Amino acid sequence: MAKKYLIEGGYPLKGKIKPNGNKNAALPIIAATLLTDEEVILRNIPDIEDVAVMLTILKEIGSTVERLDTNSYKIKTNISKTTINQELGKKIRTSILFAGPLLARSGKVELPPPGGDVIGRRRLDTHFLALSELGSRIEIGANFKLSANRLVGKEIFLDEASVTGTENAIMASVLAEGETVIINAASEPHVQDLCRCLNSMGAKIEGIGSNILKITGVKKLHGTEFKIGTDYMEVGSLIGLAAVTRGEIEITDADPQNMRMARLVFGKLGITWETDGRSIFVPSHQELRVQSDIGGMIPKIDDSPWPGFPPDLISIIVVTATQIDGTVLVFEKMFESRLFFVDKLVSMGARIILCDPHRAVITGPTRLKGLELTSPDIRAGMALVIAALCAEGTSIIQNVIQIERGYEKLPERLSNLGAKIKVIE
Repeated sequence: MAKKYLIEGGYPLKGKIKPNGNKNAALPIIAATLLTDEEVILRNIPDIEDVAVMLTILKEIGSTVERLDTNSYKIKTNISKTTINQELGKKIRTSILFAGPLLARSGKVELPPPGGDVIGRRRLDTHFLALSELGSRIEIGANFKLSANRLVGKEIFLDEASVTGTENAIMASVLAEGETVIINAASEPHVQDLCRCLNSMGAKIEGIGSNILKITGVKKLHGTEFKIGTDYMEVGSLIGLAAVTRGEIEITDADPQNMRMARLVFGKLGITWETDGRSIFVPSHQELRVQSDIGGMIPKIDDSPWPGFPPDLISIIVVTATQIDGTVLVFEKMFESRLFFVDKLVSMGARIILCDPHRAVITGPTRLKGLELTSPDIRAGMALVIAALCAEGTSIIQNVIQIERGYEKLPERLSNLGAKIKVIE
């Protein structure tokens, strides 16, 4: 039977919490282990559903996967299969990330259309554009079939700064002949993590952190040991949670350098925090008032590619804004279904006008009321958890498998901060 969360709201959360490793770095790096036949040890891997699916696919391909501890794995690959399991591939978006490394190592791959969050159209054109530029032939039918006699480096201009499209291009390029230049590359911290991991395996990638990557192909990659960076989406979620519950949370190992744009955006809602080394401290008794733009204008919060405000934090900022004094416009530019969870917040008492699929006007503060809710995707699911924790009364959240695809042991860790949250069948 499916699990649910039973949440009693209205309690300020206090204490210390360590965020998980970055899911969006762990998943491509797991795929990148296919690029060598030597052992790779990965640390700080989050213990979540998406990781479990990626590792299961890896085993089917021919990898041996040894779990060293809760968040560490030793992986060694002997590729025996280049067709991705239909059911597994359709469970997660990042199954598409096996395309680049399998092409580079084996010259062919067949995989189903990937699954993942239902947040609007998520095009794959950028992946195929990049891989075809490197010399891949692509057949698109019920499945995707890619093949190449050899991959040859080239200058590639991506039609959008797609994170996973960039990652596939990088993984295919590191073993391609000659030099590849990827222009309009995504540069998010998880893309940087993938590049750093590959360089530790012997790849030659320059321009890490920029939107132009220069990759000199090598004959072979070797094993490595690599630690995944902190999940800054989880850090942002915890900052919003601390603020709306009027709590006081210290987030350790938070990589504050990745939160600079988030600081500006949360600052528009009157939320700030202190940094000490790698830790972030969110104090209680914050102003929680919308900071108007110059001239008293209503501020706009929108997402954009790195170093802009991450689209995965839009759901968090929406629920946070319901508890802030004032009005703000949220403009979700990247996914046309991301905001479709706001009807659930409205039913809890939030004052939100959904102008169109991309824009919402939120006026607060409103005291939310506990309800029975269903999680539509990872980030909206976490937003509903935050709403329930600051609401009056009891809430039940169903379909929590969506939340657990991205957040490790969430009820247990939030309970340690004083949250009244239980898992029920």
